[in-house]
Amino acid sequence: MTMKIRRLFFVGLWILSLVTITNFGGAVSYGFFFGMTMIPVISLIYIACVYFNFKIYQEIGSRSMVCGQPETYFFVLQNEDHFAFTSVSVRLFSDFSDVEELPGDTEYELLPGDRFTFETRIMCKYRGEYEVGVKEVMVTDFLRLFRVRYANPGTIKALVNPKVVRLSELKSVEDFQALLRKEAFTGTEPDVDIRNYVEGDPMNRIHWKTTARERTLKTRTRSGEEKQGISIFCDMTRYDRDRKVYLPLENKMLETLLALGFFFAGKEIPFSVYYGQNGLVREQVKGIRDFDAFYQTIAGVTFQEKEEMYDTLEEAVSGGGLWACQAAFFILHKLDDRIMEMTERLNEAGTVTMLYVIANGNQEVYLRQSSERRRMIVIPIEAGLEGVL
Repeated sequence: MTMKIRRLFFVGLWILSLVTITNFGGAVSYGFFFGMTMIPVISLIYIACVYFNFKIYQEIGSRSMVCGQPETYFFVLQNEDHFAFTSVSVRLFSDFSDVEELPGDTEYELLPGDRFTFETRIMCKYRGEYEVGVKEVMVTDFLRLFRVRYANPGTIKALVNPKVVRLSELKSVEDFQALLRKEAFTGTEPDVDIRNYVEGDPMNRIHWKTTARERTLKTRTRSGEEKQGISIFCDMTRYDRDRKVYLPLENKMLETLLALGFFFAGKEIPFSVYYGQNGLVREQVKGIRDFDAFYQTIAGVTFQEKEEMYDTLEEAVSGGGLWACQAAFFILHKLDDRIMEMTERLNEAGTVTMLYVIANGNQEVYLRQSSERRRMIVIPIEAGLEGVL
């Protein structure tokens, strides 16, 4: 019998008791009426006693966790009162974490002094800082007429760092494999190549003699000297205020950044990372020895709604950092004409571009603009990176 039916049945009995004393009176009728009236009062008093005397203790092995890695977790339910507790259940924070082997609708009955301990493991899904474990307690009275839900006052807040996906290869850039060999980024004797000036080219590279002769701006590209290494740009804009929306997105963007970084660092290929933190930030990683420090830095970055991604990207381009690399990787949440125009400028300057779009939406209009020197891949927010990158 559901709680709703029980309540309707009880209300029917209470109305019947009221009709009885109205039409017949007598000690039995009044006793029946007062009994039916006192039942909900006693039930609510019982719930209040459980509320003030029921204890929950919980702990995780470490509050500093890594996304996707299980951590030990236990919680204790304890009756410290002098009467039994019945039909007590707990609800967990389930949006961003999973607890192993815990039935979701289990109800506990504890006699006076009883203690129930549940030991298991907990795993967080996304990078960020949020509450995990027992979220709230559900108390039902002995007749199952009322149920009270109240928040657990002793919640645990976990600080979850992004995980590092260790890739053995980058399938998404198979067409650019020659660019990923270490020797392709070192170079020895620079060869000078004269080409048309592209907005953003360093002024000190302008070849004035050729410019004067042909009456149009010409710039020098020194292969082996200018085009060295890899650059990665990551968008650090927060696109929503709902944690259920922005946490999975930001987690996947950092996961992609770290996967690329670990791949290149493991091959001892130097790379630079550009992103916004109230202004342009540049991180340089020369090899695997620098990766731990790079990871700690990236784990602590913040995504902000006021972060102007286009301004940060323009600063990275105009500053010459992205022009100087042989391959530029972009980790973005969306594509638009401004992004496409900027990557086209890089392509014309001799830089190969690879765009990873972290989104569930359709980007087909822009995906059709892939070319020999510019490739785009959409990575679904909940997808694994193995086989995609």
